[in-house]
Amino acid sequence: MGMAVFAKVAETKSFSAAAGRLGISKSAVSKQVTRLERSLNARLINRTTRRLSLTEIGTAFYEHCARMLAEAEAAESVVSRLRAVPRGVLRLTTPAAYGHLQIAPAMPDLLARYPEMAVQIAMNDRPVDLAEEGFDLAIRLTYDPPPNVVARKLTTVSWLICAAPTYLERHGEPQTPQDLRGRNCLFYSFLESSIEWRFRSQQGETKVRVAGNFTANNSEAIREAALAGLGVALLPSFIVAGDLRAGRLKVVLGGYEVEGAVANDVYALYLPTRYVSPKVRAFVDFFVERFAREPGWER
Repeated sequence: MGMAVFAKVAETKSFSAAAGRLGISKSAVSKQVTRLERSLNARLINRTTRRLSLTEIGTAFYEHCARMLAEAEAAESVVSRLRAVPRGVLRLTTPAAYGHLQIAPAMPDLLARYPEMAVQIAMNDRPVDLAEEGFDLAIRLTYDPPPNVVARKLTTVSWLICAAPTYLERHGEPQTPQDLRGRNCLFYSFLESSIEWRFRSQQGETKVRVAGNFTANNSEAIREAALAGLGVALLPSFIVAGDLRAGRLKVVLGGYEVEGAVANDVYALYLPTRYVSPKVRAFVDFFVERFAREPGWER
């Protein structure tokens, strides 16, 4: 504060004029300059009844103050500019399958809308510490978002029991959840809960413990195994929508509602802050808008 007041006095050659520019009293200006001189143990301004002039030290000091204030103003301008329009690099982490099939294909539309943005996507299925690893956003399928982040729901995903027609021709189509005990089931290797599939119907909830000779930590790998006729799989709708439409896979136990192996809700997670950056807000709003209508994979 003292340096800014001194610089304004040096520019205007007047305590009164400086006070007017700064919107404070003349006495406050004088006190700030006097306090600065005491802290520096040097006289910066020669004061007379008729005019003010800078001392040799004051002139040298003002040059540095002027540069500092110019940099401060430039910094404020940069912040204002960055806050006004979404721009800069957005670092995003997303589950591999969801990122590959739903996030990455939307990037041309997002970046066409916000040409001053750039997006870096890291696709992985492990938990990520946003602050420690420097990510702006995380896309996660979860039942319970962590308490230390802001969680905004983007959409909902249905989970389906499906198999290739060739597998069903060989082994028969399950008619009830209990029939899965006699089928080769394909499930997630990294989730203990994935070996127990849960169903809901008008009769209530049913749990079936499944078994099979193939597990994977990735939805697309399980899908490939199902397409090859290896067994019955529990997969999210966005993974298999195209296969179902083309007849490569068939939904079984369609009269039951299936609980997701991971979760049914998709969230955008970001660190809590008083001022959400425009690039984060723009990304989240874009996908909320994109998924506001029933997503294509649910039709």
